[in-house]
Amino acid sequence: QVQLVESGGGSVQAGGSLRLSCVTSRYTVRNYCMAWFRQYPGKEREGVAAIDTGGDRRYYADSVKGRFTISQDKDKNTLYLQMLSLKPEDTAMYYCAACVDTNWCDNWSAYNNWGQGTQVTVSS
Repeated sequence: QVQLVESGGGSVQAGGSLRLSCVTSRYTVRNYCMAWFRQYPGKEREGVAAIDTGGDRRYYADSVKGRFTISQDKDKNTLYLQMLSLKPEDTAMYYCAACVDTNWCDNWSAYNNWGQGTQVTVSS
């Protein structure tokens, strides 16, 4: 079973920054596509950023391009999401996710392993 444990959420003002972390296993971070999703109340989860197993390819939703950066530290078995220039519309629950199908890491619908989520709140 894939374990994903997020942390780093919180409340910031617009224009601020946060870094989310997701700790997983050594095997997962080396063999799974990994991603960050977010979910607004009453809405379905949407893909925000994804990274392939080698860390060479990164994918971003248009709404976060240029502001968010996904990265991973394989020595720490950790996935990160650095979020800059935060906007009130970034307010959501953020989830770490993993997908064993490594052919299409930007196939958001393929992700089926989830963490418990961490709340991000951006005030104007």
